[in-house]
Amino acid sequence: MTAEAVVRGTLKREVGLFGATALGIGAIIGSGIFIVTGIVAGVAGPAMVVSVVIAGAIALFSALSVAELAAFLPAEGGTYAYARALVSPFAGFIAGWIWIFSNVFVGAAVSLGFAHYLAVLFPPVPVRGIAAILCIVFVLVNIAGMKESALFNDLLVVLKVLILLFFAAFGLLFFRGEQFTPAAPAGASGVLSGAALIFFAYTGFARVTILAEEIREPERTIPRAICWALGISTVLYLLVSVVAVGLAGAPALAGSGSPLADAIRVTGSPGAVLVVSLGAMIATASVLLTTILGISRIVFAMARNSDLSAVMSRVSPRSGTPHYAIAITGAFMIAAVLLADLTLVVAVGTFAMLIFYFIANIAALQLPPEHRQYTQAVPAAGAVSCAGLALFLGPQSWMIGIAGLLLGTALYGARRFRER
Repeated sequence: MTAEAVVRGTLKREVGLFGATALGIGAIIGSGIFIVTGIVAGVAGPAMVVSVVIAGAIALFSALSVAELAAFLPAEGGTYAYARALVSPFAGFIAGWIWIFSNVFVGAAVSLGFAHYLAVLFPPVPVRGIAAILCIVFVLVNIAGMKESALFNDLLVVLKVLILLFFAAFGLLFFRGEQFTPAAPAGASGVLSGAALIFFAYTGFARVTILAEEIREPERTIPRAICWALGISTVLYLLVSVVAVGLAGAPALAGSGSPLADAIRVTGSPGAVLVVSLGAMIATASVLLTTILGISRIVFAMARNSDLSAVMSRVSPRSGTPHYAIAITGAFMIAAVLLADLTLVVAVGTFAMLIFYFIANIAALQLPPEHRQYTQAVPAAGAVSCAGLALFLGPQSWMIGIAGLLLGTALYGARRFRER
């Protein structure tokens, strides 16, 4: 990287289609499929398979909106950059803020999830201490360079997908069709509530757009990577959901904090349980890596536009990464690991991601006609479906999410007041 590039705060383009798709899969398939599966089974019953399809279809609307936005404006920061350019600077700031606000806690939850799975195998392990150490390790990996982070993520994603395929293939040998009756004990409302919950497991599909300035040929690569990542993830979710219900039944999954491990335990194979548990740890590690990547790049982009402190837009001359943004992000995440309530994480994360993608769809509606790749019905459906899913969340998530939005609004107003 040249001295001029460092001064101007530009990044190196080192990630191709495979790496970008792997980043998307790594962000989508994480702790959600290993944990949320049980919660959704308790709400929707065996019809959770339908919930997975509905959530995937809703995610597709927003994914297509994000894909055409990325082709129009392949800039670091993703929806933050799109909303800032197409809606207003304030909308951009809120999009970036809500992403940071949510994902700091999501990263903390993911690292704690990893530590809890490790504690299952080694009970004396101090959960919060291991989670904090994991955050530190992944902060250092991110600071080392985008190429190193992407290669490490590629390895984690391949292992994670292989383990989920193992779960599906091995589980099919013990599959029982009678576990699917009654199909929908809670009716349509249960299925829709399940879709709202399982949507949380899809929300990482836009992560690749945040790294736009580090991807080769971003106008072509990003839309293709998003669609590939979402398609592969949806197929895996369907396979895993069908097999999990067929093995253990929805009631047994509903009461489990580690539903896939409990489902594969029905086979009577301790080795299979160990493999799936290790898969959960790999999944959480992969999501933590991409979460730190994503938050630090949003912080970098916002700092470069003077929405946050300029020091966070500096790029390391050695690794070509925004090292200050990564380090500060990691510090807040570690604080959340040590202090945060996981119930708060879930509430804020779900609400904030729906707001984030709602803003992305609104930005897509503002695209100039010559840059639209799809009819405007796509982002309109995305915005409406995000708002509709939010109705199936509890009042606590609304209260906490609105408090987060008000805090971001106050920060934006204070910064603009100082500038004037």
